[in-house]
Amino acid sequence: MSSAASRIRLGFLGPLGTFTEQAVRTQPDLAEADHVLYRTMPDVLDAVDAGEVDFGFIAIENSIEGTVNLSQDELAFSHDLLIHREVVLDIEHCLLAPPGTALADVKIVMSIPVATAQCHAFLRATVPAADLAAANSTAEAARLASESKGTAAVAPRASADIYGLEILAEDIADHPGNQTRFVLVAREGVPAPTGHDTTALVVYQRANEPGSLISILQEFAARRINLSNLLSRPTKAGGLGDYCFILYADGHIADEVVADVLRALRAKQGAVKFLGSYPAAGTHAVTTREHADSRWREADDWVQALRRGIR
Repeated sequence: MSSAASRIRLGFLGPLGTFTEQAVRTQPDLAEADHVLYRTMPDVLDAVDAGEVDFGFIAIENSIEGTVNLSQDELAFSHDLLIHREVVLDIEHCLLAPPGTALADVKIVMSIPVATAQCHAFLRATVPAADLAAANSTAEAARLASESKGTAAVAPRASADIYGLEILAEDIADHPGNQTRFVLVAREGVPAPTGHDTTALVVYQRANEPGSLISILQEFAARRINLSNLLSRPTKAGGLGDYCFILYADGHIADEVVADVLRALRAKQGAVKFLGSYPAAGTHAVTTREHADSRWREADDWVQALRRGIR
């Protein structure tokens, strides 16, 4: 990406000052891209689908609040996009307000709902009479707070400088070690395996009946593939009880043992959606999967030798 013609177009949640932007700037290649900011995360994914941008970058999970259901559901049900990378960012929420504002002056606290939820106990204890108001992003909340007396925002520290706000309180999340996982998505392509990868799938039940989940999990357990995350989500297509499972497994589709479990799930369950195989962030245990892959190849060689004896 050394020239303007070769620079990729990257869409993510705006305005300037979001945690998403901070996460983007931790990746040198993404920091150099042409950035296109959108009002909401579904807008980002729509832009990728439409070809307005080459890649989209969205939050998908938080260590306090869990899955960002809006993003996860958009990927599972509304778009045919593939995850290319994940990025984990340490999150520090601050309470920001216009200069001269005291805690007693705060009548409204604005932020994206997942952020206020992460700081719920702090807000109840510190500004119990304040009303909570939703914004499309933490940075948008900071921008709106800068224009409204008596309004504070739960937002990144960087937003204070951008929008001329003061920090009333810092590091206000209810639990330590707050982190958010972001993913980079595109219309096509699967990154080459690194030995440190994750494969994401959506598996639909053939029937809602006893044992349907365990029959899915057995395919991974039998091959000693670790699941780093398992979600149950309504399919949107049926009534109550019509659920699918979103799974994040250690390994890459290029690994024979992972490919084998995908074949088994496709044959057994019918509807399986592949969300991507991509480099994992952080520490990942790969030894067990490597051993499982080796055992699978040995077993396959054994079966092939037996089959060669067929007359």
